[in-house]
Formats: sequence, C-alpha cells, structure tokens
Amino acid sequence: MPDPASPATSLPDPAPLAAPLPDPASPAASRPEPVSPAASLPAAAPEPPAGPADRPGYRAVFRVREFRFVFVAHLFSLLGVVVSELALTVLVYDLTRSPLLSSLTFALGFLPYLVGGTLLAGLTDRLPPRRILVVCDLVCSACVAAMVVPATPVAVLLVLRCAIAVVSPVFNGTRMATLADILGEGDLFVLGRSLLRIVSQSALLTGFAVGGVLLTVVPPRGALAVTAVTFLVSALLLRLGTARRPARAAGKAAASGLSGTWAVLRNRRVRALMLMFWVPPLFAVVPEALAAPYADEIGVSTAALGLLMCALPVGTIAGELFAGSFLSAATRSRIVLPLAVTGVLPYLLYAPEPGVALAVAALFLAGATGAYTLGLDAWFVAAVPEEQRGRAMTLMTAGMMTVQGIGMAGAGIAAEFAPVHTVVAGTGVVGTLCLLAAAAELRASGATEK
Repeated sequence: MPDPASPATSLPDPAPLAAPLPDPASPAASRPEPVSPAASLPAAAPEPPAGPADRPGYRAVFRVREFRFVFVAHLFSLLGVVVSELALTVLVYDLTRSPLLSSLTFALGFLPYLVGGTLLAGLTDRLPPRRILVVCDLVCSACVAAMVVPATPVAVLLVLRCAIAVVSPVFNGTRMATLADILGEGDLFVLGRSLLRIVSQSALLTGFAVGGVLLTVVPPRGALAVTAVTFLVSALLLRLGTARRPARAAGKAAASGLSGTWAVLRNRRVRALMLMFWVPPLFAVVPEALAAPYADEIGVSTAALGLLMCALPVGTIAGELFAGSFLSAATRSRIVLPLAVTGVLPYLLYAPEPGVALAVAALFLAGATGAYTLGLDAWFVAAVPEEQRGRAMTLMTAGMMTVQGIGMAGAGIAAEFAPVHTVVAGTGVVGTLCLLAAAAELRASGATEK
C-alpha cells in the first residue's frame, strides 16, 4: 500500500494497525520496556553536509542501521497489506457472489481513516514509539489470522478490515515521526521518507501481481495466513532493530482526542502545510479511479488499461528518484510550489479525448510533479513542535487517505453525468485553482520560510 504522503496514491498506507493500545496511565503501560540490542544506537543521524558536492543521497540513508530495519519491516508490512486486501476481496466475493460487498471490502481501506486519525492521534505522542509500532503489527497479524478461520462470517471479516483501517493512521504517524528521530530533521529524513514512498508506489505496479500469482497457488484464506506471518516478521524487525525511545510528550501536558487535534490545527503554518498535502491527492486520483471507464470510452484493450493504471505511479517514482538523487535540499525547497500548483494541469490533455499514448504521457507528467513532496516534507518536520510531531503526522496521513476516497467517489459521481474525458480535464482546471489557493495560504502563513 502506498505511503499516504505520496501525491498520487490509490491505496491505503501499508501500515498495520492496531486495536486500542494500553492506557498510558496504567501500570502495564508505565513499566519500562526491556532494552533491545538497538538501544545503543544513536538517536538521530548527523545532519547532512551542506556542500552540493557532498550532498547525501539514498545510499547515505541506508548507512543508518536503524533505517535499514525500518525499511525491511516496511517491505514485509507492505506485502502483507497488499496481498491481504486482494485475498480478502476475493474471499468475500467467493462467499457472497456480491460485487457490492467485494468492492466495499476494498473501500473500507479508505473510509475509516478520518476517525482513527482524529480520535487516536494522541497515542503517537503519549506512548513510546517502538511499543506502538510493534503492538500495531502484532494486532494487525491477529486480525488477519482471525480472517483465516473458516467459521468467520462475512460481517466479521468486514469489521476486521474496518478496524485495521481505523487504527492504521496511528502506525503511519508514529513511523513518520520516528524517522525524524532516526535520521534527524534534515535531508536524510527527507530522503528516507522518499524511499518509503517509492516502495509504496512500486506496490501499485507489482503488489497485486504478486498477490494474483499467490492466489493461483493457494486459496484466499491461505494467502491471508501468509500475510499474518509477514506482519509478525515486521514486528520482530522493529522490536530488535529500533532503539527504545520515551514518549515525545512524556512529562508534558498533552491534550487528548479532538481537543488535541484542534491544538495542532490552530497553528496556521502546520494547518497550511497539511492543506498542501491534502489538496493534490484529492484531484490526482481522478484518472486512476476512472481508468476502466475511460478505456471503455475510447474502446481499447485491457493491456492499454494496464498502461493507464501504471503511468501515474511510474511518473511519481521517476520524479522522486530524480529529485532525491540529483537536486540539493535548497533546490527541492524552491520547486515545491511551482510543481504542486501545476500537478494536475497535464489532465487538460484529456480534453480532446486523447488516445492511450497521449493519456499515458499526461499521467506520467502529473506523477512526476510529485517530486515536490520532498521539499514539503522538510518544511513540515521543521514547522511541527516535537511534542506534537506524532499527532500532526498522524493527522496528515489520515487526511491524505480520506481525501483520496472522497476524490474517487466524486469522480465516479461526476462520470455519471459527463463523459470521462471531460471529467478528467475539468479536474485539471478545478484542481489547479484549488492548488493556487492552497499555495497562497502557504505563503501567507510563512511556512515556506526556512
């Protein structure tokens, strides 16, 4: 599942998710955690050198031992989520023969994010981060294992799927905030986030293919059993490979629930930055959501449909790799607003109802503008107070997943009343106007100042 910080994702973030975590005031929650072999690791990597010739690249990120554990755990978690989504969708259809329930199984990966992101976000700063990550993986594994039981009814399968989506923002926000602890708040953090996004985007290209092959060998419940193991492996890697750190808000008064959410959003800079994270994916997902209807509209094959589905994530990966490998931190900061506000302009190429080649080119260009997220990440981590970092990042990722669901639903509704190519082209116009307004608020808030 793609990382929600990506501007053009169509799947929820791979983060596992958790059932209610222990109350921080309880004796169990207050007991010290055993020190792992990773506890002696440095709390943060050194700041990258300032000189362009010595600019750190992706290799520098992999030299940080803790990040290597986080990265491999991300791969296992991602595999678990993508395969479990596909297997569960197939299983529900096999049990019910209902296309509605099958599609609802997939949609439940988006819809509950807002609830979890607002109500559970405070956990990310009030509990030790490693404990949250490990417990979330274990609970996710338990939920998937419960899906494997043959007697589990369809209603319970959907509840388990929904529960995972409700608590997944907690894992996502905690992991993002922990990356800042591991890599520092400078360029290494930006590159580490970029690597996780690239892996998530790659899942759009290969994840479902792997799941499809697996389902030809084992039944859906067997595939779910495999994913339960991948979550256990992820939990083990995070437990043994990351250092024990105290809660960020330990010893500080921290508002909980909705009051804590409003405390974060009252900061105009943080609010403006979140808006810039939320608005692009709201519009970016429209061509993906309407790829199948558009292929039918222009009368092309399923192979052409595959190209339409792949073009956007391929463009996103290319843009991120170029920006992370060849651009300095200062340059990435300068291109944030120009790329962000023009991100959906290529959709205007849909206006004359283009063939596959031009449509693929438009989607690739739109995806490539996602390189702006590297600079935006740097602004965000610099703007958020450390004691609110976990909550703010949880809210940001939850919002991104929620607006993608809204964007997909809105695209479907609009396509009921207008041709698909007109809807996509209109998205280019409306989206650009909204992005210009978001960029103006970002400048007015002073969030672009370093």
